[in-house]
Amino acid sequence: MAWSDSQPQPILVVTTGGTIDKVYFDARSDYEVGESVVGDLLRQAQVRVPFEVLPVLRKDSLELTVEDRALVRAAIESRPEQRVVVTHGTDTMTETARALAGLAERTVVLTGSLAPARFAETDAWFNVGMAFAAVQVLPPGVYIAMNGQIFAADAVVKDRSRNQFVRALLP
Repeated sequence: MAWSDSQPQPILVVTTGGTIDKVYFDARSDYEVGESVVGDLLRQAQVRVPFEVLPVLRKDSLELTVEDRALVRAAIESRPEQRVVVTHGTDTMTETARALAGLAERTVVLTGSLAPARFAETDAWFNVGMAFAAVQVLPPGVYIAMNGQIFAADAVVKDRSRNQFVRALLP
């Protein structure tokens, strides 16, 4: 189906879990990955571009397997949307981004948060909004949008000591 400027391309939002969707139960930091709040974030922001939220996983990213990443890829490949936002835990986001490389003619932007979306002080709102905007203007490829920056998936690492994403030093 061809899309025009008067009819924006729909965006698929694939949710996989991670900190963005964590629910904490007590001061000892016991948590579970809850139902995704990303659709609510987009509706509260009054997003007018058509989107569909597709929950694929509800896991901490440290628990994701090769099979889980293949499942995310297959879910994207089975859909017609050419623009895809993937919410994901930050610890292994770069691994999943690499596993999604080569999705023909699709623009895929992964994002997440360093604090749960349910917290009063969170980067989730900003990161999801940035990813949603970026997926509409970037050329086909796989990217990570975090904390005010966009990275090509093959040129980014998470610097755990600073708790932020940085451009990878290429050999």
